[in-house]
Amino acid sequence: MARTMLGRLFRKAAPSRPLDTARVPDGVRVYAIGDIHGRNDLLQDLLAKIDADDKARGGADTQIIFLGDLVDRGPDSAGVIETAMALKGQGRKVRYLMGNHEEVFVKACRDRDTKTLRFFLRIGGDATLQSYSITRAEYIELDIEQLAERLETLVPEQHLEFLESFEDMIVVGDYAFVHAGIRPGVPLSEQRKSDLRWIRDEFVGQRGDLEKVIVYGHTIYDDIDERGSRIGIDTGAYASGKLTAIGLEGSDRWYLQT
Repeated sequence: MARTMLGRLFRKAAPSRPLDTARVPDGVRVYAIGDIHGRNDLLQDLLAKIDADDKARGGADTQIIFLGDLVDRGPDSAGVIETAMALKGQGRKVRYLMGNHEEVFVKACRDRDTKTLRFFLRIGGDATLQSYSITRAEYIELDIEQLAERLETLVPEQHLEFLESFEDMIVVGDYAFVHAGIRPGVPLSEQRKSDLRWIRDEFVGQRGDLEKVIVYGHTIYDDIDERGSRIGIDTGAYASGKLTAIGLEGSDRWYLQT
């Protein structure tokens, strides 16, 4: 019996996971929203839930972070952009990350080369363009060269400038928010934009602790994916109808979903 008790007394405690100890600065409350992909209806619903949750929790320095991929695939990318722009116009603390879909959208509109445009259409950009003032009949009638020219009058300049203002990484306390992930083994200060917007397998397959707890979208999961130093909150809203936000305050975290 004595030996058993001594064993219990001197047994090493299990090491804390980064997810167990991560926190944001005192007085700060963060809501981060996963990939929206043109579902303005879900975004409106989730924002209402965020507002209600924020009010119920009392006063704080509240900020909202969009993890990127506001556009493509879903039916109302133009509406999502308008909603996101309006939030900033209301004087609220809102920040936006550049996703790979925003990157391609802006490049297709700015360069108007057919190669980029074809790729953009293939990854869901056809739905984005048709959320603007173009009829289905006109869209079908235009060949790729004509469609490239049509972009100049189709997509408002203020939408493009808004998307171009997006950031690539946001750090709050022990959390780093990115769109796709980070390159394991590379300091956060040295990460490449291409990895922050596009990486997948090398990031989601990594094991071990990272410099910060990484909150990201880009990779679709059936539900929130918490493991190691990662929290994935892309729940495939455009197809599943489930748009997810993470809430953070102090050492607490919680989730809101449509």
